[in-house]
Amino acid sequence: MSHPMSTARVYRAHIFHIAGSPTQGSAAANLASIPDGALVVDDSGRVAWTGPFADLPAQWADSPVTRADYLLPGFIDAHIHYPQAYATAAHGGGQLLEWLDHCIFPTEGQYADPDFADRAARYFTRRRLAAGSTAAMVFGSAFPVAQDALYRHTLAAGLRVVSGRGVQTVGPATASALITGESEAIDLVADEIDRWHAVDTGDPRTARIQVGIVPRFSLSVTPTTLAAMGELYEEVRGRGVYFHSHLNENNRPGDGEIAAVLGTYGVDTYLDTYDGLFLPGSRRGGASLLGRRSVLAHGVHSQDSELARMADTGTSIAHCPTSQLFLGSGTMPWRRTLDAGVTVALGTDIGAGDEWLISRVAGDCYKVHISEDGESGIALHPAELLYAATLAGARALDMEHAFGNLDTGKDADFLLIDKDLWEPLHGMLTMGIRSDDEDEATLEELFTLLVGLRQPAIREVYVQGRRAVAPPL
Repeated sequence: MSHPMSTARVYRAHIFHIAGSPTQGSAAANLASIPDGALVVDDSGRVAWTGPFADLPAQWADSPVTRADYLLPGFIDAHIHYPQAYATAAHGGGQLLEWLDHCIFPTEGQYADPDFADRAARYFTRRRLAAGSTAAMVFGSAFPVAQDALYRHTLAAGLRVVSGRGVQTVGPATASALITGESEAIDLVADEIDRWHAVDTGDPRTARIQVGIVPRFSLSVTPTTLAAMGELYEEVRGRGVYFHSHLNENNRPGDGEIAAVLGTYGVDTYLDTYDGLFLPGSRRGGASLLGRRSVLAHGVHSQDSELARMADTGTSIAHCPTSQLFLGSGTMPWRRTLDAGVTVALGTDIGAGDEWLISRVAGDCYKVHISEDGESGIALHPAELLYAATLAGARALDMEHAFGNLDTGKDADFLLIDKDLWEPLHGMLTMGIRSDDEDEATLEELFTLLVGLRQPAIREVYVQGRRAVAPPL
C-alpha cells in the first residue's frame, strides 16, 4: 500500500511528558515514559503521533529519523526579567527593596540606549534558547526601544514570548529613569499591544508573540495608574492580552514589601490592589486585573482569602524558589497553595534568580518544599516536577491547547538532550544505582535527568516543529 509523500520527521529518544490535562496532584498518574520512543512531527509543525518506535505507523516508516538520548517538552519559564539579564549574582546588601535600589533600578536604566538594548535582547534570547525555555512570561523593559528589540529577536529565533513594558509611575530616586507620567504609561502600553500583540498570526490562540499589562508591583504605581490599567484591560482583555506582576514576595517585619503595600494603600490584602479594590478599606476603585491570563510571581506569603480569589478567577502563581532563596523571601507553602486550587508554574526570576534553566529551578523547588516545617514538608514526585516545568506553565499562560506536552495535535515544542554532552549527567544516568522495580527505576531516571541536567546537554530546541536558532553575538 502506498502512502502520500510527506515531509514529516521522526525523533527517536527516551520520551518523557505529562500526557492529557491533569492537575498537579494527578501528574504522576499521567506520566508517559517511552524508553525507545518516537515523536512524529507533521508538515505543519504539530505532533502527529507519539509512541514506541517499534510501533511507528507505516505511513512514516520512510520519514527521516533524528536520534537523541532524551526528548522532553520545551520548558516554560513563567516569570523572568528581560532588563535584569545582566544582573544575576548582583550583591544588593539586603532583601528585595534594598536589592532593587542598589542593583536593579540602575541596571534597567541602561536599556534606554538602543545599542545596549539590542545587545541585551540578543543575549537574553540566546540564554533562553540555551536553557530550553521555548515559552516565557517576560517582565519587560520600561523603554519601548528595548521591547521592540526583544520581540524582533524572539521572532527571529523562533521562540515564544509573553511580555510587556515594566510600568512605573512612582518610585525612589534610583528608579527615576524608569518612571513616566501616568497618562504616558498607559499610552505606551496601549501602543505596545497594538503593535506587537499576536503580530505573527493575528490570533492569540496561535501566536508566538503576545503582550501583557505589566506594572512592576503595587508600590511602583498609584491608584490612578491602577484605575487606568483596569480601564485599558477591560478594552483589550477580549483580545487575549495578559496581566503580569508581583505578589506577596517579601514579608520582612515592619518595612518589607507587603507591609509597605498594605500601609500605602490602606487595603486588607496585597491582592486587592490588583483586583480593583485599591482604595482605603479595600473599596473598589476600578476594574479587576485578575483572570485566566493573569500571572502573579511569588505568592510566598499569601492569605487564604487571596489564594481562594486567585483560584476563583483562574489567576496563576509563578513560583520562583531560586530567587526566593537569594532574597531571603521565604518559601511559598506548596500544599496550602495547591490545595486552594491555584495553578502553580515555575519561574527563574532572572536576575534575583541566578539559574536560567527551569529544571534547576525544579530542583530548588524539590529542596525547599521537602524542608518546609512539620507536616507542610513534602517530597515532590518526579512527575510533579516535570509538570511544574512544562504543562503547568502552559496552563498558566492559557496556552495548554497549543503546547506543554506531546499530545497529538499540539504544536511540537520539545528539547533533544544528549547526556554525553555533559559528563556529570552521563555519569549520573549511566552509573547511578537504580531500583530493581521497573516503575521505580523510571522515576529515579526522570528525577536524575531533571535535577542533573545542565545547559550543554540540551542539543536542540524546537518550537512548532522548527529548530530554534540563536541570534548572533
